[in-house]
Amino acid sequence: MSEYIDANVTSMKKKAKRNVLGCFSTVVLLFLAFIGYGVYWAFYDMERLPTGEYLTEETSPDGKYTLKAYVTNGGATTSYSVRGELVFNEKSHKTKNIYWNYKEESAEISWKHNDTVVINGKILNVPHDKFDFRHQ
Repeated sequence: MSEYIDANVTSMKKKAKRNVLGCFSTVVLLFLAFIGYGVYWAFYDMERLPTGEYLTEETSPDGKYTLKAYVTNGGATTSYSVRGELVFNEKSHKTKNIYWNYKEESAEISWKHNDTVVINGKILNVPHDKFDFRHQ
């Protein structure tokens, strides 16, 4: 009978250790995911870009989209950057940043097709494509 009790206690100890290890692993993974999202949000989220000063805009041939360009001054330690903002003319979507490039002060925008825009030589298929120099 004593052997049965010892085996049962040992089995319960193993289960408890497994549960504690599982909980600890889950907490560590959630913490790392939170830190990873925080880094993305702080440094790579295109919706957090500075507004900048208005440069120019061009409307797509079918009038469905308008691309507005803005220049931002990074201050004394960084160069100018150009931000491209896509405006949905026919739908009630909010605007979307689709272009962000460093060391540019002007924007040349031309539409190749209804859904294809060229911004400073970069070809984007709207509304899904984005260009962000930080991901190059």
